[in-house]
Amino acid sequence: MTQHPLPDDLIELIARRFRVLADPTRIKLLDVLRRGEASVHELRETIGTTPQNVSKHLAVLLHGGIVARRKEGNFVYYSIADEGVFSLCEDVCGSLAEELDSLREVVGVVTGR
Repeated sequence: MTQHPLPDDLIELIARRFRVLADPTRIKLLDVLRRGEASVHELRETIGTTPQNVSKHLAVLLHGGIVARRKEGNFVYYSIADEGVFSLCEDVCGSLAEELDSLREVVGVVTGR
């Protein structure tokens, strides 16, 4: 079976998506938003960071098409725009869990535990 290489424009889109997700604060924000829409204030309180930091990371997620934003009066609410991001996260988490199990086995053998 012959595999065709991915087109460069698709590779760039894939890399851009990974860059959007490549920050612990953004992963925390997505984890909170997975439970439902939240205001900037709620997100800041939940993940324990500054309003400026939350806003900066939400802007990256918004520009990357991962979250959606709506304004109601003086409040801004964010929600997940692309639920597919969670399939990717689940795949990564599953892979990391397997890697962690393997590391625990190696440490157990080395330390005799």
